[in-house]
Amino acid sequence: MASPSPYDKRVPVDPAALSQSERFMPKLVSTFADGYGFGHFQRDVVAGLTVAIVALPLSMAIAIASGATPASGLYAAIVGGFLVSALGGSRFQIGGPAGAFIVLVASIIDRHGFEGFLLATLMGGAMLSLAGLLRLGGLIRLVPHPVLVGFTAAIALIIVASQIRDLFGLTLAAKEPAAFLPKLAVLWDARPSLNIMAVITSLSVIAIILGLRRLNPKAPGLLIAVVLAAIAASLLALPIETIGTRFGGIPGGLPSPSIPDITTPRMLALLPDALAIAFLAGIESLLSAVVADGMSGRRHRANAELVAQGVANMASAIFGGLCVSGTIARTATNIRAGAASPVSGMLHSVFLLGFMMLAAPMASYIPLAALAGVLAVVAWNMADTKAFALIFGERNGQTVILLATFLLTVLVDLMVGIGVGCALGVGLHLLSSRRAA
Repeated sequence: MASPSPYDKRVPVDPAALSQSERFMPKLVSTFADGYGFGHFQRDVVAGLTVAIVALPLSMAIAIASGATPASGLYAAIVGGFLVSALGGSRFQIGGPAGAFIVLVASIIDRHGFEGFLLATLMGGAMLSLAGLLRLGGLIRLVPHPVLVGFTAAIALIIVASQIRDLFGLTLAAKEPAAFLPKLAVLWDARPSLNIMAVITSLSVIAIILGLRRLNPKAPGLLIAVVLAAIAASLLALPIETIGTRFGGIPGGLPSPSIPDITTPRMLALLPDALAIAFLAGIESLLSAVVADGMSGRRHRANAELVAQGVANMASAIFGGLCVSGTIARTATNIRAGAASPVSGMLHSVFLLGFMMLAAPMASYIPLAALAGVLAVVAWNMADTKAFALIFGERNGQTVILLATFLLTVLVDLMVGIGVGCALGVGLHLLSSRRAA
């Protein structure tokens, strides 16, 4: 575990010892109460810029994989990310679009359209804030470890499957299905359309990212790889799809806020999806906050974090952005870059807005195969293969929970996978308790 920052003046406090008001107090308020000087700000500027460089290609890639426009991913990182840091209960949490949401968002957009998805996100955000106000943040401890490992591995596999089309530059005769097995069947039928230049581009991006990670871990490998791919595609006039050819580019700023059309029948139809967004955002955010605690030696305020995540999701939806959550990789990057406070996360959003305003025309040249390569690396990093292999090798009840969660998430639905996994965990716990008695 990393030692606390030398700028932190306070010893971590047990959440149980906090007063009612402190449990919901944003860490930004605590930061300034502890004393915030120019040295802190300098560190936050460096960390915020570092995270923004990572978040720029990632936010667009996640949005495209979710069936949305790349701009919606940037809106989420800018608006949602700013509010997560400003209002949240974690000192170092970075909010934004997350890879774990890709299959859920794609499914909602496929069934209800993008406007329907925005309303579901608005509803899910309200549920998240309500969960925080009801002090449900501690329930994360009840989710069995094999469920989390199996679910994360399943999402990683689904992400890779969602990128096969762009990784290989396939041309589909029909719309790509959201379901896993039908998706693979359609992609297999499209194999004669394979674009060798798209394959070379995606493999080159993966090689650059992994190579830089080994040679210079501090280098912004994701951004360097995507920029080089965009330059090559433009100068060599490569016959591959780009953000410009599929989406017409990205806008140079935020849109005007707009509330989705709200009707009772529509809300009832979207209720299960809103619950799924709230549940997944809560799980992902609190897990990320726990990781941040382990790296920094601090303690997050779970209920304050849930309230902030809810507000961030509602605001993101109003600006046409994807749903947001805490993001483990970007949060870890923030800490490693020397962040001192939540200001770094707020600055990361400001830097992203600046990039968007200044570099929007250049984004049109980014190959979709390059962003698919980025997500392939992200998916591999998501899947905790060591933990999966360890639990699988135990050949006991934990293995059953792992496989049930993994297979049901991939083949049926993420809520079914998590629900059945948790139910099996409770059942096995009760059974072992009876045997012990």
